[in-house]
Amino acid sequence: MSAGESVEQLLRQVTPDRHGTFEAYDAYEALLHALASSRLWMLLWNGRAGAPDAQYGNMEVAGYGYAPCVTSAQELAASGWNRAHEVVAGRDIASALFPDRWGIWLNPHAPGGGLGVPWLDLRRIAIGLDLLPAGPLRIGEPTLDIPQFYALLVQNAHHTPAVRSLRRAWVQPATGVPYLAIGLELYDNGPGSVEAARQMMAQSVAAVPEGLPVSSVAMADDHDPVAMWLRRQSRPFFDRDAHAGVPQGVPAPGYGYGYPRAF
Repeated sequence: MSAGESVEQLLRQVTPDRHGTFEAYDAYEALLHALASSRLWMLLWNGRAGAPDAQYGNMEVAGYGYAPCVTSAQELAASGWNRAHEVVAGRDIASALFPDRWGIWLNPHAPGGGLGVPWLDLRRIAIGLDLLPAGPLRIGEPTLDIPQFYALLVQNAHHTPAVRSLRRAWVQPATGVPYLAIGLELYDNGPGSVEAARQMMAQSVAAVPEGLPVSSVAMADDHDPVAMWLRRQSRPFFDRDAHAGVPQGVPAPGYGYGYPRAF
């Protein structure tokens, strides 16, 4: 079975409304894995493949941008597209589009209008589907009673000059185990600061109750949905500048987080 056939078979198992059964989420995850290892026929609105003026088509759904594409040469013929196209590896197009918050729309000519894959899922394809939690994510304030962990984390943060602030959230992926996320804001993101923060977290997780997953999130990552939620919806539980009496600046405007309602 070819990668293109795999994508098309999985498309038939995934409905546009992802708020469905566990099996529907499973099929969507399988679709993302297939897209990562397949080729896509990207529809060009201007220019030809490889030309400086080549420009992908674009469409907007529920306020989110998507580049339309088809999943095989057969689907290209069925679409009736009479302009140029470009054949691109799924992981390559994901890497190219997600930083600008563009998703892809698969087979928009198909009955039912095809299926959109939002930029947050393209980010997962580009970085690694097994490395990032499956969305859409349900994110909220933690209600865990774990004062020893928070106390040790704050103590270690005081002794780690690279750390500016800490935030927290409870994250429930679409599939997989919920976990506690710790948002790390550093004064700089150089290798030394990142390593110091990693060591701080490693020293602190000794106080985490057995079986509780904990993950750290870089607050500087403008594309991480958990970091976006933390910036907009939470306050630091450790803030070095506040303790030092440093005036706080106006928060940067949020970019939004989560997925389109249709997903």
